[in-house]
Amino acid sequence: MWCLCCLYSSEPQNPVELKANSWIRSLLCHLLSSSKWERIEAETSTFISALGYTSADYYCHLVENIVSSLVTELRENQFNELNIQERISVSRVNAVSLFCLPLITLPDLTPLLETLLLYHGGASKEILSSEFLEAVNDAVLKKKISLSESAIFSLWHRHLPSLESATLSLLDQLTSLQINSLEKVACVIKDSLLPQAASHPAIFRIVNEIFKNALLETDGAPEVMTIIQVFIQLFIQVQQNENKQHKFPLKAYFPHHHQPLVIALLRRPFELPSTHWLQHLKHISDTLKSIVEDTNVSSFADLYEIWFLVACFGEWLDIAAEQLMKAAVAPDALLWLLAFYYCPQNENQQRTQTMVESQAVYSRLMMLYNRTVLSFGDLQASVNNAADTEQCHTQCLITHLLTNFLLFSSGGHMIAQEFISHITETTDMSKEVCSLLIRTAYRIKHNGGENQRTVKLLNELLQKLAVEV
Repeated sequence: MWCLCCLYSSEPQNPVELKANSWIRSLLCHLLSSSKWERIEAETSTFISALGYTSADYYCHLVENIVSSLVTELRENQFNELNIQERISVSRVNAVSLFCLPLITLPDLTPLLETLLLYHGGASKEILSSEFLEAVNDAVLKKKISLSESAIFSLWHRHLPSLESATLSLLDQLTSLQINSLEKVACVIKDSLLPQAASHPAIFRIVNEIFKNALLETDGAPEVMTIIQVFIQLFIQVQQNENKQHKFPLKAYFPHHHQPLVIALLRRPFELPSTHWLQHLKHISDTLKSIVEDTNVSSFADLYEIWFLVACFGEWLDIAAEQLMKAAVAPDALLWLLAFYYCPQNENQQRTQTMVESQAVYSRLMMLYNRTVLSFGDLQASVNNAADTEQCHTQCLITHLLTNFLLFSSGGHMIAQEFISHITETTDMSKEVCSLLIRTAYRIKHNGGENQRTVKLLNELLQKLAVEV
């Protein structure tokens, strides 16, 4: 019977596999109906119909009783691990997992699937077959079966390929969508259960590593960065709702990072009065600067680790750019924070040069900030020299500042649509601008505090960009 289960194809690709599946199901039906299990209960029509057959009601409860019997046996064994004589053998548990393969999507089998996933039996190695674990994960991802959260978390914890598959499936699903609101992104991520599963540090670190590699492979694609940032926000929400007695220490999630920086980044903006944001951002910038410049960051890999940590909490970076426009602030600390994000390496003084150019643009923007009447030409003249820079990271930082200027300055709303169109038509930063506007709209909606003119402008810009991008 186990051999037949191994031959069964869960997704037949051609007529030969379909015919083979039909023959296997027929033979399984015959074996089950003639096996010792038929004596457990008299009827199994549920099982027969699930296999695609019609029959008398003689066997209708067979599968239900087989499942019930195996579940009871496994659970009792779990609680009697010290009784060696009554312990179920590893090979038997493995065989049961193989037996489930062709029947995984059968609803009657769900209790057995969950019991197997939650069963460990004290063995040092994985006792469930890898084929079973892969098949269950595939069925979960395709919504063919519905399992409890604890069973899914156990699956991902005990089988790394399943966790990797779930994470990459989430990224593929989200990057294939046209993202026009972070509410939609958050909904899809929550539905994946990954933020909840990441409460376990081992799962969090693996998911984080997959995200990190995805960002490298996509050359820092803004949509991937936005997905990661929303995931981190949802992960923090789960952590805040966790029972304190069951919480892991912070270092378990970020074992190689400077803990004061991690603690500062983990604070959500809504946890602080907006009047304290500036002080908190200065603290983040000063802490980060001391790590990057006052200690020996020996390699690009070390620097990338620090950068990725900061980038995961990009909400604070967006608020830094906003505070530069809205608050009476000495700009150096916040501009340095943004310069580090856009240019983490300072080889050949690149970050220093970015700071110099962005400071010049910022000073000119501040001269225009309170003008109630502003023309396209006025703003273009203030950034003309900077727009010609060959350094893409400098252009990205200046675009970040410009976008916030258009949203929050007195006269920016008058030329916002025209100037945003100019940026997207003359540079390759359409996705960056769109991502920034989506993040800003999401933050304002959840934190509040903005006037309706800004909210209306954001919606108009997003509608226009949705057509263009």
